[in-house]
Amino acid sequence: MADKFAVIGLGQFGLAICKKLSEKGAEVIAIDIDGDKVDEIKDHVAYAVELDSTDLRALQSQNITEMDAVVVSIGQNFEGMLLTTVKLMELGVKRLIARAQGETQRKILEKLGVTEILSPEEEVGKNVAERLMNPSMLMCVQLPDNYEIVEIAAPKNIIGRTIEDIGLLPKYRLNIVTLIERIEGEPHIKGVPMPDVIIEENDELVVFGLTKDVERFIDING
Repeated sequence: MADKFAVIGLGQFGLAICKKLSEKGAEVIAIDIDGDKVDEIKDHVAYAVELDSTDLRALQSQNITEMDAVVVSIGQNFEGMLLTTVKLMELGVKRLIARAQGETQRKILEKLGVTEILSPEEEVGKNVAERLMNPSMLMCVQLPDNYEIVEIAAPKNIIGRTIEDIGLLPKYRLNIVTLIERIEGEPHIKGVPMPDVIIEENDELVVFGLTKDVERFIDING
């Protein structure tokens, strides 16, 4: 049986979530008060409905408590986002994920008791900052306690060397997750790298470790 999700708020962020979930085989209910937005997504999801998500009865009419998770991705209407979140908590949905725009909204959601909070603008900002500071860094996922997972274009000083020779773990305290190679611009995962794998010019490394250790690795080998 397919997982069932409801996405409330069909801005660019909400639309992207709906489409990606549907592509992965999930059953998605897309909800927005704007009929034009509902029309835009209706061919990509199991069901799209125009309703006021701050209306408790309207939510109940969609069997919202049967969803495996509900994502509140309302971006422009902060009051509507809060009221929707409160209504969903009153209904006791299985899993609630809410979007926060900025630290103030995050703190308010935390006070309400929401434990899963998304801040896409903040994450994008961090990624852009990292790429500006380190042009070889292609992707960065910030984790708690100053850890991160990053995708790095192979620094020039490690090209032609094996993973064992580079000494990511003993020298830099970094773990390699995988290698990515670009073939005609398209990324392809090389799988789980073995110690004798040689780093090639067009390779990209996905590594895990402390931010300071990642930066040190780039500085030394860039």
